[in-house]
Amino acid sequence: MTNNKNVLNWVDEMVALCKPDKVVWIDGSKEQLEEIRALSVSTGEMVKLNEEKLPGCYIHRTAENDVARVEGRTFICTRNKEDAGPTNNWEDPKVMYEKLGAMFDGVMKGRTMYVIPYCMGPVGSKLSKVGVELTDSTYVVLNMAIMTRMGQAAWDHLGDESNDFVRGLHSKADIDEEKRYIVHFPEDNTIWSINSGYGGNVLLGKKCFALRIASFQGKNEGWMAEHMLILGLENPQGEVKYVTAAFPSACGKTNLAMLIPPEIYQQKGYKVWTVGDDIAWMRIGDDGRLWAINPENGFFGVAPGTNMKSNPNALISTQKDTIFTNVVHNLDENTVWWEGLDKNPPKNALDWKGNKWDPESGVKGAHPNSRFTAPAINCPCISSEFDNPEGVPVTAIVFGGRRAKTAPLVYQARDWEHGVFVGSIMASETTAAATGAVGVVRRDPMAMLPFCGYHMGDYFAHWLEMGKKLGDKAPKIFNVNWFRTDDEGHFIWPGFGDNMRVLEWIINRCDGKADAVETPIGYEPKPEDINLEGLDIDLETLKGLLSVDVDLWKEEAKGIHEFYGKFGDHLPKELAHQLEILEENLNK
Repeated sequence: MTNNKNVLNWVDEMVALCKPDKVVWIDGSKEQLEEIRALSVSTGEMVKLNEEKLPGCYIHRTAENDVARVEGRTFICTRNKEDAGPTNNWEDPKVMYEKLGAMFDGVMKGRTMYVIPYCMGPVGSKLSKVGVELTDSTYVVLNMAIMTRMGQAAWDHLGDESNDFVRGLHSKADIDEEKRYIVHFPEDNTIWSINSGYGGNVLLGKKCFALRIASFQGKNEGWMAEHMLILGLENPQGEVKYVTAAFPSACGKTNLAMLIPPEIYQQKGYKVWTVGDDIAWMRIGDDGRLWAINPENGFFGVAPGTNMKSNPNALISTQKDTIFTNVVHNLDENTVWWEGLDKNPPKNALDWKGNKWDPESGVKGAHPNSRFTAPAINCPCISSEFDNPEGVPVTAIVFGGRRAKTAPLVYQARDWEHGVFVGSIMASETTAAATGAVGVVRRDPMAMLPFCGYHMGDYFAHWLEMGKKLGDKAPKIFNVNWFRTDDEGHFIWPGFGDNMRVLEWIINRCDGKADAVETPIGYEPKPEDINLEGLDIDLETLKGLLSVDVDLWKEEAKGIHEFYGKFGDHLPKELAHQLEILEENLNK
């Protein structure tokens, strides 16, 4: 399949370490994948669902101790501790290779090792990269087949000489949570994951490569790997403008990526196209503008709460060739169900643990972090540019979080440097869904806190550097907050499809077609410039949504000082200066 000596030598080394009974090279062919699906069903790893209602779909359960990403067991191992920064867990690479090497020694005896070549991004694109994952899990093989461009095409993209591929080694081992490790060696282009079978820890192309390793590569090679959706907004004249956006979890990222415009916009001919729902790789094109690709080929979405009202496009994406993990298995119909799907829970079902379940049992049937892995091509609003090797040109970058009172509905950064500041102070308030106190401000710069593969202060500096290279061709930067609440805690802004109204103002600002008002924190819309037609919101309410409470922002500034203190002399002086400007503006 490949004559690349760098690959062959590394695979030989890992085979010698893990000692599998058999090695299977994945070519990505339908026949081979069908064999692996049949094998997964025969071992009980997966169950095939109703072929008429959910063609090509399967259900899988992980171990009860293995249901989410584990940040406490996730490491960045750089030779110099300082390079990993204060927001990552660090260990000396020598120590970690030795420790995990002992765990991987002979771990695949009695098992098959699968060699998975995969391409992140369209095959042939200048910005795409190749990874090779070695795993003893058929679940990983079948998910990677959905999430990446997998098989022979990846070897063709890599070529016979290149050493620029990410080496991923994974074993389920004993799914022992005390010995679970997800470890990144950015300087070696290497990821090792052991004792997990959960997607986020074992689909090594996902957060491990596409963000942690790629962010490090991007810094060294002059591009950006970001935790961002990419959407295209088409106006009635047929012009499409592309926006990338970063939000912490539970802030509506997938919903925005697949937004359905309100009726009044649809009638005029507005459309929204999905390029990506989670990750954007961005480079400066030959024309000096910023261009983005989605390195993934599928969606790894949270099931609970996904329904025909909240996100019809996501739900439709799951109706064929999808793997469902940790959801309810409806035995009468051999289909799936989860909380928030509809009001008709099955009476005869198994819960995510495989126990008999019915709606009266008093426990949730699906795990709150249960997932679907669906091919992007299934999405009704997938962009025609999805596979374009050049990517799409980025007009605007949007940051956001969940703030009850502080952040207004939308504001624009004064320039790129101020925009980097706005992204660096991104925060969400904890909701009842999270453990611990409610309303605690959690900083998550650019939504990258768990995913930045190096020192976050240096990451901010890389953003500033990219801005200098882009100059006046840099995208405009905005911040949104769909989550302002009234005194009773009810959301004021309707959100979902109506977020289109804010996107319209953002694009109009980029095109020089909308005015703005200067505030202490940045530029805001004139209330009359947000289209409220068909909404049960008056101009006064909108003014409230756009208000800037100076006292709250003074408190915010104190929190930013404290957060910035973590980064020591790695904090770019430009950001410290932006904080000074904010405080001066608030004191005027």
